[in-house]
This record gives sequence, C-alpha cells and structure tokens, in this order.
Amino acid sequence: MLSSFTHDHDGERLSCVLGDGGGQTTTAVLLHGAGRGSKERLIPLLREFVARGCRGLALDFSGHGESTGTLRELSLRRRFEQAVAVIGARAPGPLVLVGFSMSGQTVADLAGHFGERVVALGLCAPAVYSALAWSLPFGEGDGEFSRVIRTPDSWRKAPALDALRNYTGRSVLAVPGKDAVIPPEVTEELATALALRSRFTRLDLPDADHQLGQWFRDHPDDRRRFVDAVLGQPALTRVEAGL
Repeated sequence: MLSSFTHDHDGERLSCVLGDGGGQTTTAVLLHGAGRGSKERLIPLLREFVARGCRGLALDFSGHGESTGTLRELSLRRRFEQAVAVIGARAPGPLVLVGFSMSGQTVADLAGHFGERVVALGLCAPAVYSALAWSLPFGEGDGEFSRVIRTPDSWRKAPALDALRNYTGRSVLAVPGKDAVIPPEVTEELATALALRSRFTRLDLPDADHQLGQWFRDHPDDRRRFVDAVLGQPALTRVEAGL
C-alpha cells in the first residue's frame, strides 16, 4: 500500500509517497528527472520494489509535480538537499537509490553522503555535471547553469564520477538504445566508473528512448528485469515479501 505525505523543507512543501515494505528496513528511493519529470510516472516501479519487500519512497522535487516552488529556482544542490531531508525523515535504514536522467547526479551525491547505508544503485539514462553547475539555479534555459552544462566536455571532471568510482555496493546502469539526450561517451564513462569497484550490471533496453520512467511504467517485463538486477536476489525478496 502506498500513502501520500508532504515534507516541508527550506520554504517548500515537497509532495511524497511512501510504500510499506511489510516490516523490511531497506528503502528504495526513486528520483525523477528534469523538465516535466515527476514521481507520478514512477509509481508502478515503486510498487514493484514494495512487492519485493522493500519500503518505497518517491518525491517531487520543488517546481515539479505536486510540490511547491518554481523550476527556475531549483538547482542540483537543492535537489540533493531536498532528497536528504526527505530520506532523513522517512528512511532510517539501508538505502537503494534509483535515479533517472538528471537524478543520476543526485544519486551520486547521495551515495557519497550516505556512504555504507547505500546497498544498491539504479541509474537510468543518467547524467552527471561539472562542479561549477552544482549550486547554480536552473533558470529559464539561457542562464549560467545552461552555459556551464553546454560547455563541451565539462562533465568529464564531474565529482559524481569520483563518487561512483568509489562506490562498492551493487549497481545497475539501464541504457536505452534510442537516447537522444545523453551522449554515448557519458554513458560509457559512467559504466567504466561503476565497474571499477561496485558489483556492476549493465541493462540494455534497445527499443527504449531517454524517458525510462515512462518506459518502465508501460513495459512490465523490463520493469521487473530492472528491479531483479537492482535487488540482486529476486526469488529471495519475493519469499520475504510473502508473495
């Protein structure tokens, strides 16, 4: 069962949803991408994690979905801080972090912050960004944030890559075959970073485009494959969930 709640943070009211994992302590935290992204399209994936025995948590970042605020005032730093606040209030135990597109950066930030509490990562068509972009407000698409991220190869020294190189838990990189947003060289560098120390799985989805939240919503077999890979032991977790 999923229940909705709000969390007040830094002048914003964040809309969230929480799923009961049947007494389990591990929480799967699902983080949507940029633009028109929201937690709504991630609900079927959240339910899949809950069905395997995890607690499930998803939120709308400010300026998205049902949360207050404006997108132009959001930043990578504020995304990280909002996620930390909600996790701190509702997810005290081990963490499974799943991020889509821009939230690939947020997942890397959270993995560095929470350390050994993070037992698995699921990165779905992820992006990472230059350190210069982290605190800049997104603006209207023509400001300093946009200038920094559009600078060729600015992502290559992204601190997020170092965080992923140092991560030692389980990791899954979901790669759509028709991604018109994330350059292939970004994806390959992320795969190399994750393969360095983590227990890494690459999940290729040849027919999918960049919108993997929507793809998993509409393709239950791929959704289950992804959750199987992230959790690592699907048969065991189904038994634990009483299914």
